[in-house]
Amino acid sequence: MHVIFAFVGLFLLSFVADVSGAEQPNILFIFTDDHAAHAISCYDSKINKTPNLDRIGNEGIRFDNCFCTNGICGPSRAVILTGKYSHKNGFLRNGNRFDGNQLTFPKMLQMVGYETAVIGKWHLGEHQEPTGFSYSEVLVGQGPYYNPTMLRDDHGNGDRKKINYTGYTTDIITDLALDWLKEGRKSDKPFMLMYQHKAPHREWCPGPKYLTMYDDVEIPEPVNLFDDYEGRGTAAHTQDMTIEKTMTDRDLKLVPPPFLNEEQLKVWNAAYEPKNEAFRKANLQGKDLVRWKYQRYIKDYLRCVAAVDDNIGRVLDYLDEAGLAENTIVVYSSDQGFYLGDHGWFDKRFMYEESYRQPLMVRWPGKIQPGTVSKALVSNVDFAETFIDVAGLDQPRAMQGASLTPLFDGEIPEDWRKSHYYHYYEFEANSRTPHMVRRHRGVRTDRYKLIDFYNLGEYELYDLEKDPHEMQSVYDQPEYEEVQKLLKYELDRLAEELEVPDDRGSVPKNPVYKNNPPAQKPNAGKKKAS
Repeated sequence: MHVIFAFVGLFLLSFVADVSGAEQPNILFIFTDDHAAHAISCYDSKINKTPNLDRIGNEGIRFDNCFCTNGICGPSRAVILTGKYSHKNGFLRNGNRFDGNQLTFPKMLQMVGYETAVIGKWHLGEHQEPTGFSYSEVLVGQGPYYNPTMLRDDHGNGDRKKINYTGYTTDIITDLALDWLKEGRKSDKPFMLMYQHKAPHREWCPGPKYLTMYDDVEIPEPVNLFDDYEGRGTAAHTQDMTIEKTMTDRDLKLVPPPFLNEEQLKVWNAAYEPKNEAFRKANLQGKDLVRWKYQRYIKDYLRCVAAVDDNIGRVLDYLDEAGLAENTIVVYSSDQGFYLGDHGWFDKRFMYEESYRQPLMVRWPGKIQPGTVSKALVSNVDFAETFIDVAGLDQPRAMQGASLTPLFDGEIPEDWRKSHYYHYYEFEANSRTPHMVRRHRGVRTDRYKLIDFYNLGEYELYDLEKDPHEMQSVYDQPEYEEVQKLLKYELDRLAEELEVPDDRGSVPKNPVYKNNPPAQKPNAGKKKAS
């Protein structure tokens, strides 16, 4: 065993670049779950204000075209740790077990002297402890919004203890992160902290301070809240994630969450019961009921975001007070985006813009000019490569993304990617898969998007310049014939380049919607682009 670890150490150290005389920066990676970019005010949100998140974006770089590779919680986390697509890191869908033996960026940072920690949401398998960390304290599974149980490993040796906390989980995760920054790490080493929130994941339970926030505000509705999906195919018609039909009484807070203690329940009921009583008396129907559900959902979601924003402010303030801000890279992102009533939906999974796009902001004083904005096509598959790059390491061949550092001045190098590949796997035939979103893969360029719902035999094509809300597929429209041909080629080329196994299966003979004819088998055997 010692021989193996020695070999791994030599292997990792072989990637060290020449950084003589350079001070390795600290890295603070702040991560949330299901936080859509259009719920952040520096992304021009129309529905809320996030002053502390804006500090990161306004004092550094904001990426406007960051896209996930597989829009679901666990797979996105696995991609970030490994710098590899789901089919390469082995975590294709929630419920898979993450292989902690593979190379990850925290392991590489450890080899060049970093103190590494992950605090908060892990969600890569309850029985798969984090590896590559000097310290970890993570939620059990998804974790509740109140009174969480955490699994702590003080020394990164797999000896974990269960600890029960009382309070609001967003506050507790921040307290633990600050404790580690102040007292838990070795101050003579650079640090990398993954500070990861559960919020604003379903069921969007606000903290005690936020229960009545927005009560006197009418949140603007998305333009397509009452989308009828006529411009799209089977997948959009048969999903199960609508505000109208899918949300439960717990989602809508018509019943309190089950994990509150007596004191918390009293505060909760004082805030929600008067509102619920007014709702019951109103006896709403039809679109009026959908509008009420939207307001209840979006206000709870934004209340959770407000708690995250306030807590991020606490951590940013500490960096300033401790004199750490100047040499600390602060990165903010979320595992994917989320539907905030867009298309009448909540949740994620689809390659449509609202859930496909991730927020990504990076602050690095002295290296990134405040107010920088990038339009480059970037992805969560690039995060690991960026972290090892700024630490002075070369990229392993197995990693499939690219360091974002060449983009930090706001310019896009000529050789930067012109297209991005997406693949969602979490649908099983003949079962009630969560939210019933069909498997699909796709490619996006700066203007166009092609989605291949391969088990349905249906394509969708969008001109994002003319149709930014993706209301009407233009697949097989004559004026897009050349674009369609090029995107099919590019989708096939990327799949080959990334070595994606062909799991597309059979194609039905008679797809339901006539505007989406059967898919042709993509051409095989094309050479990779150089």
